[in-house]
This record gives sequence, structure tokens and C-alpha cells, in this order.
Amino acid sequence: MDAVDELLVEFLEAQRVRVFEVLAGLSDEQLGRSVLPSGWAPMGLVEHLGHAERHWFQEVMLGAADPLPWEDDGSGPLSTTRSPEVVFGFYREQIARANGVLASTSLSAAPIGRHGVGTEPAELRVIVLHLVEETARHLGHLDAARELIDGAVGLGQDDW
Repeated sequence: MDAVDELLVEFLEAQRVRVFEVLAGLSDEQLGRSVLPSGWAPMGLVEHLGHAERHWFQEVMLGAADPLPWEDDGSGPLSTTRSPEVVFGFYREQIARANGVLASTSLSAAPIGRHGVGTEPAELRVIVLHLVEETARHLGHLDAARELIDGAVGLGQDDW
């Protein structure tokens, strides 16, 4: 992996770490509370990020994904009835699986599967870039939710 590709992967990892930093210290009740008009709760958004990692790195890049550890609970998008322990564990597991793909696959490798909506990524590098954007975008949502929940700001800042 060249220096630019390493930096791209480092940016993805930095966004993932910030998700945990922004939510650290909140109670289970706070993590499950919806505070924005859209109705999602922080845990629902973290579960969504886990699904995004699973979809892009397993379903799209590898062409198949391991079954989910649960059946659909009908809670809807960006919502979940699962505990923070289960949701954070799911997100960590999906990150670990994605990191396995990144460690064993060239960023110029073409995906085996398909996203099925819009433009298909030509290579793993595009998937990584998309996940940087997806995670950073939702991290902004989590920042806003955290401020509304307990007033905390400036969590998960980078070193730049």
C-alpha cells in the first residue's frame, strides 16, 4: 500500500474511533434516546454504521456477508431495540472484518458483489473513500446529538 492509500485507510480508522469517543460516558438510556427531529437515536445510528461496514466490505467487495447475529426486530432504519453492548459489539465486529479485507486486498481490486443502487464502485479504494464520507457525515450527527443530550462538545477531535 502506498502512502496515499495508507492515509486513506488511516482517515477511515480515525472516523471510526471518533464514533466511540463522541458517545463515551453516555448511559444506556441516553444512547437510546432520540433528540433530533428525524427520530433516530445514537444506538440506531451506530448500528447503521455497522450495517454500512458489513454491506460495503463484505456484500459489495467480497460478494457475500456472514448472516446477521439477529433477526430483524422491526425497529426501522436508524433505530434499534438492541442494547448498547450488542450494538457496539456489532460495530466493532464489522470494523474488524472490514480491516481483514483491507489487510488482505489491494485497494485497486475490483469488487465481486454489487451495491445495486446508483454507481457501482470500480475498486476497493472507492469503497474506503465512501466509508470515510459516510462515517464522518454520521459522526457530525452524533456530535449534534451528544450536545443536545448533555451539552458535551468537542469530543473526538483529530490531531490536525
